[in-house]
Amino acid sequence: MKTKVAVAAVLAVLSTPSAALAQNVPQDTVILADRLFDSRTGVMLSNPVVVVRGDRIVSVQSGGLQPAGVRVIDLKGMTLVPGLIDMHTHIDSDPTYGGYNSLQFGDRFWSMIAVANASKTLQAGFTTIRNVGADAWNDVGLMQAIDQGKVTGPRIVPAGYAFGATGGHCDSTFFPPSMGQKNAYNADSKDEARKSVREIRKYGAQVIKICATGGVFSRNTEPGQQQMSFEDMKAVADDAHMYGLKVAAHAHGASGIKDAIRAGIDTIEHASLIDDEGIALAKKYGTWLSMDIYNTEYTQSEGKKNGVLEDNLRKDREVADIQREGFRKAHKAGVKMVYGTDSGVHPHGDNGKQFRWMVQYGMTPAQAIQTATANAAEALGRKDIGVIEAGRYADIVAVKGNPAQDVTLLERVDFVMKGGEVVKKP
Repeated sequence: MKTKVAVAAVLAVLSTPSAALAQNVPQDTVILADRLFDSRTGVMLSNPVVVVRGDRIVSVQSGGLQPAGVRVIDLKGMTLVPGLIDMHTHIDSDPTYGGYNSLQFGDRFWSMIAVANASKTLQAGFTTIRNVGADAWNDVGLMQAIDQGKVTGPRIVPAGYAFGATGGHCDSTFFPPSMGQKNAYNADSKDEARKSVREIRKYGAQVIKICATGGVFSRNTEPGQQQMSFEDMKAVADDAHMYGLKVAAHAHGASGIKDAIRAGIDTIEHASLIDDEGIALAKKYGTWLSMDIYNTEYTQSEGKKNGVLEDNLRKDREVADIQREGFRKAHKAGVKMVYGTDSGVHPHGDNGKQFRWMVQYGMTPAQAIQTATANAAEALGRKDIGVIEAGRYADIVAVKGNPAQDVTLLERVDFVMKGGEVVKKP
């Protein structure tokens, strides 16, 4: 009863147009729904009343009362979830052009498709992405265009160029010497590693991405091979942290994972071949794991048709089941997990398809949703996204039904609000 009285009092003030005009503030928007997912606790709030002013959430109450004199968005029968966060994307990639097929296009083609990919990602309910590697500063430019309101897309935390050792996964490995292709930020010493951090930050990176081991979609590298030393990775972490930046490490192999954790890397990407010692270290250090356990479904069914080379398909097959069992073990051990899909390896807009695989390999639906909301925000060091609460951005999605009972509902998001603006209606 007290809750309803409190809500009524709040709404009485908000529903007085003269009060809003007197304070020269924009008209509030009130969102009503059947349920709201509390991403901190993993429980549902019944009959939520969410008040939005401008781009921020003003209040969240329970009671379901509909005020007068304000804009009301009535999402009856639906569940509100914080705007979803994908911690591992490649926004300027398109998986339908695999292997050497991408060479039929000019460099700026990838800048253009990044815009379309951003729109698809936002429509899928992902209001924030961490883009861990792009070409030609495409993710930085796209972030700036979105922030200026020139194009539509999610909030982007860009890495600019990912880098690693010469000849490693982050280098250009598909061409002969005569082509002279290489990553301009290759780092083969502690000093080179620090310099690459500083240059990439200089041009707009908000997270640093390194490649600690070989990878699936490179040539002449194997996922299990360590390709950056502990000393070089520590230099990266120390320098990035000095500037207030987080570091993500592509690391499939067990030794590379463990050295990355000991070096102070913040998130381990893929973690495909993590062993028991690596799991124990991740828990001890509080390191986040971002394990893309869906995308092999797309790669194995569509990759050959798209031009992906057999050697890359082989590596994908070899690590897939091991990675998924590693995910199960790490989660069971209590390691901190975030949601990262490697979209760009699979189509953008399909980001939500990973939730069901996380549940299949040990998480509850609520835990899986938390990886893409409160967990991801914490891993980013952000207190303005990831939770539906007063003071945070009004980044809110809604689905018909209860995703804590059927997490596949998040594959088909019905409503999307980013920063108080409705970008997708039921």
